[in-house]
Amino acid sequence: MQRFDKKIWLSSPYIHKEERKFVNEAFDTNWMSTIGENIDKLEGAMCSYLGCKASVALASGTAALHLAVKLANVQHGDIVLCSDMTFAATVNPVSYERGIQVFIDCEKDTWNMNPTALEIALKKYGKKVKAVIVADLYGTPAKLDEISALCEKYNAVMIEDAAESLSATYKERQSGTFGKYNVVSFNGNKIITGTSGGMLLSDDEAAISKAKFLSTQAREPFPWYQHCELGYNYRMSNLIAGVARGQLLHLDQHKAMKKKIWQRYQNGLKDLPVQMNPFVEHSEPNYWLSCLTINKDSFGDGIGKATPEKIRLTLDKYNVESRPIWKPMHLQPLYADRDFITVGNDNVGEDIFTRGLCLPSDLNMTEEQQTVVIEIIKNCF
Repeated sequence: MQRFDKKIWLSSPYIHKEERKFVNEAFDTNWMSTIGENIDKLEGAMCSYLGCKASVALASGTAALHLAVKLANVQHGDIVLCSDMTFAATVNPVSYERGIQVFIDCEKDTWNMNPTALEIALKKYGKKVKAVIVADLYGTPAKLDEISALCEKYNAVMIEDAAESLSATYKERQSGTFGKYNVVSFNGNKIITGTSGGMLLSDDEAAISKAKFLSTQAREPFPWYQHCELGYNYRMSNLIAGVARGQLLHLDQHKAMKKKIWQRYQNGLKDLPVQMNPFVEHSEPNYWLSCLTINKDSFGDGIGKATPEKIRLTLDKYNVESRPIWKPMHLQPLYADRDFITVGNDNVGEDIFTRGLCLPSDLNMTEEQQTVVIEIIKNCF
C-alpha cells in the first residue's frame, strides 16, 4: 500500500454552498461584528432543532461552559463533580471560578460518567457539591436520565457538555437538553462547524439573558459605558454564525455519514481482537469519532502484539491521522491533587485510555480510502 498523497484527517470540516451564501450576506450588509442576522437565525434554529427555549451564540464551547459554571453560582471552594475522561475544556472553567473539581470515573458500556460513581461522590461531598458537569464522549450520550435524577435528588446543578454529541439522542430526546445549562461546540473538528464558536442553551430564559449580558462585557444599559460586574468578550461573530448556520442545515446528513463510517469500521475490523466505542440500546450517537479498544488478551508490547501507539504510528506513516483516547483528567499533572471517584477498585477510564485509539472519521474520506485505512490497521496485528 502506498502512502496517501493527501492527508486523511481525523475529522475536518465538510462544507456546502449555504455557508458561503450566509457569510457573503454578512459582507454585503456590512454586519461584520458580534450582532447580525446570522447570529439571530442560528440561535433560533438551534433552539428549534434541539427543542429548548433559549440560546446564546458564543466565541467557543469553552466560553459557554464558563458561563454555565457562573450561572450555576460556582464560587471559591465549591465542589463540582466532573466527567473524568474528557477534554480539559470541560473542566477548566471550574478553576476559572476557583471551584474544585472532583473527577468521576466512566463506565464500560458508554465510556461516559458512571451514575453509580456519581452517587458515591454526591454522598461523600454532600452540600459542598454545587454542580455536576457531564460530557457526552465522542458523540455518545451518557445515561442522562439517571444523572439528571441524581442531580435533582442531591440539589446539584446539572451542566451537560454536548460539545461532541450534537444531534445524538438518548431515549429519543436530544443531547444538549438534559442539563439546566447545556453546551454545544462549532469547533473546526466537530460534526458541524463555524470554524470556531459554541453555544449555551437552556429552558431558563432569564439565565440565557444573563449570559448574553455577561458575554458582552456586562455593559449596563446606559448611553455611556458603565459596568457594575465583571464581564467577558465572549460573543460570536456574525461571520462565524453564517458558517454554522449553513452547516446546521446539513447536521442530519453529517450524522448519517458519520454512522456509515463507524459501521464500516465495525464490519471491516470484526475479525480482529478489537471493540468499537460502545453505546446502549436506547441511545443513538452521532458517531462523531469512531474509536477502538484492543482486547485485553491481545494487548501488549511483545512481538506480534498490537498497541494503540503502534497503530497510530503506522497510520501516520501512510499520512493518516489518528489520536489517543482522551487521557483522564485525574491523570493530568494540572489536576493531580483532585479527588477521583470510581466504583470498587475499577479505573475504567485509564483502561480505555491505555487500550484505545480514535480512528480517522473524516466526512471527506472516501469509502475506498477507509478500506485502505482498515487494511493498514489489520496489518498491525
